[in-house]
Amino acid sequence: MSDTTTRAADVDIAAGTLRGRPFRLARGGLMPLLSALVGLRVEGLDHVPATGPLLIVGNHLHNGDPLLLAVACPRPIHFMAKRELFAVPLLSNFIRRVGTFPVDRGTADRAAIRHSEAVLAAGIAVGMFPEGTRSATGTMAHAHPGVGLIALRTGAPVLPVAIVGSERLPGNGTKTRRPDASSPTSRRGATIRFGAPFTIPRERAGHRVSAGEATATIMIVIARLLPAGYRGHYANAAADPTSPAGAPSPSHHPSSSNAEEPPSPSRWERGVGG
Repeated sequence: MSDTTTRAADVDIAAGTLRGRPFRLARGGLMPLLSALVGLRVEGLDHVPATGPLLIVGNHLHNGDPLLLAVACPRPIHFMAKRELFAVPLLSNFIRRVGTFPVDRGTADRAAIRHSEAVLAAGIAVGMFPEGTRSATGTMAHAHPGVGLIALRTGAPVLPVAIVGSERLPGNGTKTRRPDASSPTSRRGATIRFGAPFTIPRERAGHRVSAGEATATIMIVIARLLPAGYRGHYANAAADPTSPAGAPSPSHHPSSSNAEEPPSPSRWERGVGG
């Protein structure tokens, strides 16, 4: 059995990962730094549950989005990331240290799904970018159904995240976009916007919700947090009040003793910096 298939009952999922005081210190130092360097702003922190399992799902614009989201969020996130990153020795050591685990993109990676379930069962947040890769256009692309499957199988609350502006930051390879008239927004800097958490119903209108339908619901909720120019594939559904995304239920999940209480928001997190 590989390490990605081990369940929470067999091993401490959090062991050896960055959390507690070291996490708070690292985040406390990186927040003002990223605010100054890339104009990072954070909105909606009051929506982030302090404890318990949480599936954090966002749109994907830049290689640096996981770092921006990890710093913006007041609790540790274990990200699902493409397996190719784990072939780079120094990078692999770092991302494993923060709880990141591999997924084979373009396949139904059962090991990654089982590991996600184990992380959530341990009361830890899982981070996912369901589009599978960063956008080449700055707008949302069609998402893979894995996130919907995990949401349905675990019943974990989904925390939608809108990322705005990171597509214009440097260091994005051939997908770097510069500010121009066609950009969805002209505002400088990157914004991480947390929406209200919700759960996906297993049944809707008398039929079982499929993984694809659950994923579409999640992505439509994210699209509604984004400026219209970013919505891409989900623009029409986000603008339609009768779309399935009207069906999610607000999350009222119990706290977990395995999760950690986040620190109080700093002035950087309230959007003062940057």
